[in-house]
Amino acid sequence: MSQTVDRALTILPLLAEGPANLEQVAARLGVHKSTALRLLRTLHEHGMVYRQADQRYRLGARLFALAQQAVENLDIREIAHPHLAELNADCGHTVHLAVHEKYVEDQVLYIDKVESRYPVRMYSRIGKPVAITVAAVAKLLLADLPEPERRAVAERLEYPRYTPRSTPDAAAFLAELAKVREQGWATDLGGHEESINCVAAPIRGAEGRVVAAISVSAPNVVVSADELLTLLPRVRRTAEAISTEYAGQPPSPRP
Repeated sequence: MSQTVDRALTILPLLAEGPANLEQVAARLGVHKSTALRLLRTLHEHGMVYRQADQRYRLGARLFALAQQAVENLDIREIAHPHLAELNADCGHTVHLAVHEKYVEDQVLYIDKVESRYPVRMYSRIGKPVAITVAAVAKLLLADLPEPERRAVAERLEYPRYTPRSTPDAAAFLAELAKVREQGWATDLGGHEESINCVAAPIRGAEGRVVAAISVSAPNVVVSADELLTLLPRVRRTAEAISTEYAGQPPSPRP
């Protein structure tokens, strides 16, 4: 990378900390003020920085617009699918990708699926909502919400008793979400269908927020719950690989 480009890029994280004047920018770069001024003027011309009335510089609106456009154009399904296919080829079981549908309240949807190679398969389809109070992918997506939002969602949901292992009420659901948030993975061991078990891991964006979740599911007649749980490290590695590609850098999980 050229020295000029390197210096210009160094200015952006500096201004992300807050507005800075010419002297502060020059000091951070370790250059003369005239050099810092040339860099700032170029960035200003391209809308990447903005000079305020007090002569301090801050990040420009075009930088935020470009960032937003980049995020909107990211297709998590396109990025994730090769990884899902590889995971499926390794384990042979059904692999799902799910997201929290922001335009429809309290709905988590499957947006991709790679079928099991075994004759006995689970019924699910792309675009279908998951059983939100028991599904492992839903637990991961909801566990990442801020605490007030988690509580509000839990309190307005209904809790169908699909099986004796289904989540019974909001208190139990919140406790499960707290556990999932702490451990960083989730399971559904017969909560929706007694014969189906599932393990799941989160996909995180650049800021560490959960943007999607992947899961591996299998019926008891093919593999036991304990055997399925041995796949968890492989599932988590796949989710981490997708996260890295989606975020453009290794994501840092939020505390």
